Amino acid sequence: MIIAQDRCQGCAKCVPYCPVDAIISFKRDKAKGIAAHAIINSDECVECGACYRAKVCETDAFVRDVLPYPRVLRQLFSDPWFSHPGTDIPGRGTEEMKTNEVTGRFWDGYIGIGLEFGRPGVGCRLKETERAFQRLLPLGFVLEPKNPLTQLIADPKTGALKPEAREEKVLSAIVEGIVPLDKAAHAFEIIKELANEIDTVFSLDVIGKVARDGNIPVREAMRAAGFTPSAAGKTNVGLGRPLFEKHE
Repeated sequence: MIIAQDRCQGCAKCVPYCPVDAIISFKRDKAKGIAAHAIINSDECVECGACYRAKVCETDAFVRDVLPYPRVLRQLFSDPWFSHPGTDIPGRGTEEMKTNEVTGRFWDGYIGIGLEFGRPGVGCRLKETERAFQRLLPLGFVLEPKNPLTQLIADPKTGALKPEAREEKVLSAIVEGIVPLDKAAHAFEIIKELANEIDTVFSLDVIGKVARDGNIPVREAMRAAGFTPSAAGKTNVGLGRPLFEKHE
């Protein structure tokens, strides 16, 4: 996204609409002969399009330029109006993890883990997610193939991302996969360590199947690691149509 300087009047109405504070507004300085105007810090811009869609610019100064690769990754992860070529899913581009009775993505003896890196106001460099891949894969972490972030991994064994993607900044990206239940405690310890190492924020999503006796085994592993499972956590009662083949 760029601001056409020949049309910008420097009103600054657009500034509050940027979720990562990438729009810089300059006031008029008569003494220096500088007219009021605004520019976009291209390094911080996540190409989400929020400023463009806000329609607050009275002179239509916002211009959507054609983004080359890897710059276009910012748009694909941050703008819900665009879909990832490898998944045909918009925005952060991952299927919801709550549809297990339809997708069968979480097997018996495994738990689902989602790490949602970045948030409006903060954003995330894709290289921050690489740390999670590198630490979790040795535990037997099975990556979600339909996640667009998974498709940016250059080396599935180490979790290293494609070099050209590492510095791209996005609004949010999700590390998603499953791990054996007996490795859950170790996975949670790694996640706690990551919280002190990365240069952004992330939230932890945990998906556990309900056992036949009504218990949720992963809860104990979470409590042992110092996490408090939310009492408001979503429970899916399994009324969806089972379209998947059972994992043996």
